[in-house]
Amino acid sequence: MDALVQSPSRSAWDSSVLDKKEKARLDSASKYRICVFGIGYVGTVSAACLARDGHDVVAVDVNQDKVSVLNRGLSPIIEPKLAESISSGVNAGRLKATTDSSAAVSSTDISLVCVGTPSQENGSLETSFLTRVAQEIGESIRKTTNFHSVVMRSTMLPGTMENIVIPILERSSGKRAGQDFGVAYLPEFLREGTAIADYDDPGTIVIGVDDDPLTLRRLMQIHERFAVTPLVLSIRAAEAVKYANNAWHATKISFANEMGLLCKAMGVDSHEVMNVLVADKKLNISPAYLKPGFAFGGSCLPKDVSALRYAGRNVDVDTPLLDAVLQANENQIRSAFRLVAATGKRRIGLVGLSFKPDTDDLRYSPMLEIAERLIGRGYELAIYDSNVRLSQLTGVNRDHLTSRLPHIACLLREKMSDVAAFADVLVVGNRKEFLKNSLVLNGHDKVIIDLVRISPEKQTADDYRGICW
Repeated sequence: MDALVQSPSRSAWDSSVLDKKEKARLDSASKYRICVFGIGYVGTVSAACLARDGHDVVAVDVNQDKVSVLNRGLSPIIEPKLAESISSGVNAGRLKATTDSSAAVSSTDISLVCVGTPSQENGSLETSFLTRVAQEIGESIRKTTNFHSVVMRSTMLPGTMENIVIPILERSSGKRAGQDFGVAYLPEFLREGTAIADYDDPGTIVIGVDDDPLTLRRLMQIHERFAVTPLVLSIRAAEAVKYANNAWHATKISFANEMGLLCKAMGVDSHEVMNVLVADKKLNISPAYLKPGFAFGGSCLPKDVSALRYAGRNVDVDTPLLDAVLQANENQIRSAFRLVAATGKRRIGLVGLSFKPDTDDLRYSPMLEIAERLIGRGYELAIYDSNVRLSQLTGVNRDHLTSRLPHIACLLREKMSDVAAFADVLVVGNRKEFLKNSLVLNGHDKVIIDLVRISPEKQTADDYRGICW
């Protein structure tokens, strides 16, 4: 399964992999025996909620004090509504705790790993808790004939499952992942203080699984009571989703705080401003502008970010986030240039010149910036943009173009076929222009540098390079 979000039906389901006991379970109440490793915030909440939902749960931890507290029906952590769920689960006999990982794994169908991955001094993850638990689970799986699913919830960087967790599980068990036991990644999105509410009403559910239909089926059934349909990704993509979420949340907080400092210094109520910002669900709180691709440009975004930075300096307010926004935009332009340079070819065609489709606005266009840098480095250039005609440009727009590219008349082509005949490399900055004229590429051997994601199926290869995919 690739890294794109897939519908659950994409993963093939072969009922022949199930034994009779598993089939009976799936056909009945869809309840499982689950052991949860780690009696911390995520583990305790997960164990309590799973037991409350009718599953038989064993919580595992090396800390005997936590185990004893849980077995008395008490919560080892402070979290609203958690104590009630633990008490009812223990009293009903569906929740217990132990330090014996081997007994827990051998008596359950699924291991849910929720141990910590704290940050080290250099910013890297501490994975020793993960490796220890993976070793213990693998040794326990070696002794069982049942198909056991190992599901990781701990936050880990993309590739950790593939490069660390799965190899340890396979070495210690003597078995093959996906064949003799299952593996999956189930990132958690629980906030301390509202963890129970977040568990019961999730914004999204993500399941990362690679070629393991039984583990996927188990996780789908565990989550079938929720209104949200789980999104099924590859394990690596699911690992990345957790970090994308947290980085986005951190960015939002820092942005709100930076705007708050600026507004206060300029005599504006920042909460009033941000209330209006979040009221816009079309552009501000929406998928708009959140698709990876090329740099931003145009007459508004670069100018206004620069103006805010200038205003901050005038009122002695630092704007590190806004500074970084422009730095990140410049980095995207440099990344595109490096993709072109890496081809080793010198005849380059640009598809699109304006800063976005369906406009002739060239102000702060990143495609214009790319054109200028290529010419400055001695590349031969041809440009096609059906909306950019030198004879039709006027005022500031024309002046901006001719000042940046004095010889623009020699570079513009009337037809896409002219660019295709000239260039060895096509840099696509306008998806609509490319798709509308893609047939003219038939018979031409080109390297495509894609800055806009022409097609979601395409991935970087010899004759195709995507800037972010």
